[in-house]
Amino acid sequence: MELKIIYCMSDIHGCLNEFKEALEFIDLSGNNKLILLGDYVHRGFDSYGVLEEIMRLQREYGNDKIIVLMGNHEEMCIRGSVPIESSNYSDIFDENLEKKYINWMKNLPLYYIEGNNIFCHAGLDEKNEGNLTFKRDVDKYLFLWKFPPELGRFNDGMKIIAGHVYTSEIAHNPKYHDIYYDGESHFYIDGNVLEHHILNILKIDVEKEKYFQIDYRGEYPVFPFEE
Repeated sequence: MELKIIYCMSDIHGCLNEFKEALEFIDLSGNNKLILLGDYVHRGFDSYGVLEEIMRLQREYGNDKIIVLMGNHEEMCIRGSVPIESSNYSDIFDENLEKKYINWMKNLPLYYIEGNNIFCHAGLDEKNEGNLTFKRDVDKYLFLWKFPPELGRFNDGMKIIAGHVYTSEIAHNPKYHDIYYDGESHFYIDGNVLEHHILNILKIDVEKEKYFQIDYRGEYPVFPFEE
């Protein structure tokens, strides 16, 4: 079987230019996949543009290679709490586009499992250790809104990959924007694109269970965070 590589990004928040720059590092040949962990909208300049780019990727590569999960900001749009193109930078509102994208958002899954990795936006109920049969209605809040982020060991080698909370906040260091790995079971990848202007990319060699960060500096292993 051909080696499978998973690329993972999260919390794009309307930053279309940064998203396109990050995509240049992604190789979707063979069995490789891209997993997006939610929060594609709000705060940045072009939420509509980000959603259209994601949908273009799905059309080009298929939903089995472009895995798109729901974030809490997508849920807010579905509930009608706030329009999609809502930020400090844009007052654009297109009723037809809002309907189109919200209908698409309604079908986004809450999590994805590949190998020993659980991908989600915010987190999951780790008290039910060993029980990975999630119930959408029971666990939805945690998948989308879990806070504070959990650290430590979970479920015999399973890794949880999430976004939602800035890695600077988890690291208690306002200058830290890289991927945060707790050395046990948790990878957090939201480096705050609005401040850092770079989307973190987590690359996973599924067969070898190796984890790397990719950016303009190159590709390098993700080591446990040290203060």
